[in-house]
Amino acid sequence: MEWIIGLWTLMGIILTWWCYWFLCVKKENGDRVKQKKKKKKKGKVPRGNKGWPLLGETLEFIACGYTSNPVSFMEKRKSLYGSVFKTSILGTGVIVSTDPEVNKVILQNQGNIFVPAYPKSVRELMGDYSILQMNGNMHRKIHSLLGGFLRSPQFKARITTDIQHSVKQCFATWTHQPIYVQDQVKKITFTILVKVLLSIGPGEDLDFLKREFEEFIKGLICLPLKFPGTRLHKSLKAKERMMKIVKRVIEERNNNMHKKKNSEEKGGAANDVVDVLLRDIGDSNTISNMLENICENIIEMMIPGEETLPTAMTMAVKFLSDSPLALSKLLEENMELKRRKNSAEDYVWSDYLQLPFTQNVISETLRMANIVNAIWRKAVKDVEIKGYLIPKDWCVVASLTSVHMDEMNYENPFKFDPWRWEKSGGGANNNWFTPFGGGQRLCPGIELSRLELSIFLHHLVTTYRWVAEKDEIIYFPTVKMKRKLPISVTSIN
Repeated sequence: MEWIIGLWTLMGIILTWWCYWFLCVKKENGDRVKQKKKKKKKGKVPRGNKGWPLLGETLEFIACGYTSNPVSFMEKRKSLYGSVFKTSILGTGVIVSTDPEVNKVILQNQGNIFVPAYPKSVRELMGDYSILQMNGNMHRKIHSLLGGFLRSPQFKARITTDIQHSVKQCFATWTHQPIYVQDQVKKITFTILVKVLLSIGPGEDLDFLKREFEEFIKGLICLPLKFPGTRLHKSLKAKERMMKIVKRVIEERNNNMHKKKNSEEKGGAANDVVDVLLRDIGDSNTISNMLENICENIIEMMIPGEETLPTAMTMAVKFLSDSPLALSKLLEENMELKRRKNSAEDYVWSDYLQLPFTQNVISETLRMANIVNAIWRKAVKDVEIKGYLIPKDWCVVASLTSVHMDEMNYENPFKFDPWRWEKSGGGANNNWFTPFGGGQRLCPGIELSRLELSIFLHHLVTTYRWVAEKDEIIYFPTVKMKRKLPISVTSIN
């Protein structure tokens, strides 16, 4: 009997200890959850000044773009409020990040945390089906289709020859002095890109598209006013005129595609981006809407041919003109390649991209030029990054220029130094170097852009010597040379 009482007593003690332990653990877990919630709430909205009503700090932001130090706007606020701060520019209240780690999170987290967000003028011009504003599965699908096409061996072989031909055609017109580099390189890049997109060669359609696109692109950064006579209204009208030609080409291509009965023809490689997109929509019931979407996408994809790539080529010539040692090293490397080749037809894609110093020159040009100076996003929910709270629906601007020109990331950042990329930690894949964006929205045309720059530089330095006239870089509304970079050339031969 006593052992039964002892057993029940022991069980009671064990049960009491277990209940006590369970309640303590539960309380401890509850305290941890509360602490985590408190920690989540510890993040603070970045400090800053939103400036004047309506105008915000836009005037100072624009003014800095016309100076030799465009990052001064960011640096001043960084010194006052920290590497992440709030301001109001271009009619929008934004949180600006000059921190590479914060930028990495912004660029790599798409859909569930951040979605694309751009000034109203950009949204108006790009349209409802813009790739810039596209998000989720549809964006991933188009990004994958474009990337696959641009990496295909057939495309690489064909486009290398096309670019070489276009560069030589452009150089053949350099019979008068001076040569305005900024205008000349657009003859190369826009022609190539329209061929990649639509397979349109030299002629009336190409000339018309180029002329209207120059009018269209002027409205990307402007006041969002659409009444007649305004910059935005003129740009939208130019887009309408371009849409007519692009739509005609796409509809003709679509009709021809559906007329083909031969399965062997259907299985052939895509010739251009229109082919890639049309094959994807197939026999969709909403094909008319899809064709409209493709038209807008194609016009949007022309931007690198008229703005970003020609600017990179122009800046490379500018920086090399001011750096005789870098130019001499570049010439030596490219002359060696030329000696190894018997004729222009022997050159292939890899010949150009495997020139190490040439690639260093391109990386350094992209770092210093900062053609895409920032990436705009909007938070779809409250998010904390490194102790900073970005509230839901706030726009956040990842400043690429601030990172590229920060002496904490690059020694002597305002000096053109292609050799820095040979040093440990200076590779083009580090977290500080993001001229093509990052994450899921990383530009699918990275290799094509580098190829065009490589071919242009190769043929330029192995064909001409040049002297550049004095010129200045302007950083707003887009990066460009004040006088279009005039140079006087002398043929090596």
